[in-house]
Amino acid sequence: MLNNPLKPVLVVEDSAEDFTALGRAFRKHALQNPVLRCEDGDQALSYLQGYGKAVGWPATLPAIVLLDLNLPGTDGRAVLKELKNDPLLNAIPVIIFSTSSSIRDIEDCYRLGANSYLTKPIDYAALEEKIRLTITYWLGTSELPPLN
Repeated sequence: MLNNPLKPVLVVEDSAEDFTALGRAFRKHALQNPVLRCEDGDQALSYLQGYGKAVGWPATLPAIVLLDLNLPGTDGRAVLKELKNDPLLNAIPVIIFSTSSSIRDIEDCYRLGANSYLTKPIDYAALEEKIRLTITYWLGTSELPPLN
């Protein structure tokens, strides 16, 4: 089913609790892709802009990025802007996954080039369903560009 089984899914999330819940949902829905976590925007940019060069990071770009907005240091908006302005990285689908349902945040993210915007549900069953739909659509249905 998955058309990019070897490419990682990059989750940029500072909350260990949220990342643990995402990991459980990924496992429940049999995500085959490796899942990488960056805890802040600076770490995410370090990996994405230095892939294949930085020690300890995979030599491949992720299939998709799940990006939280409210991160310590460089926030998600700045990461999104950097990615979408970088000709080597701008084709990677970036899915904002945030607790914010602010219309301004949603509009700003789409203006900056987000491919999707999802609000984090409080209910775990709702989170599982959003993750199932995300995996099905982005990794099973859509055709993703070969980046490297």
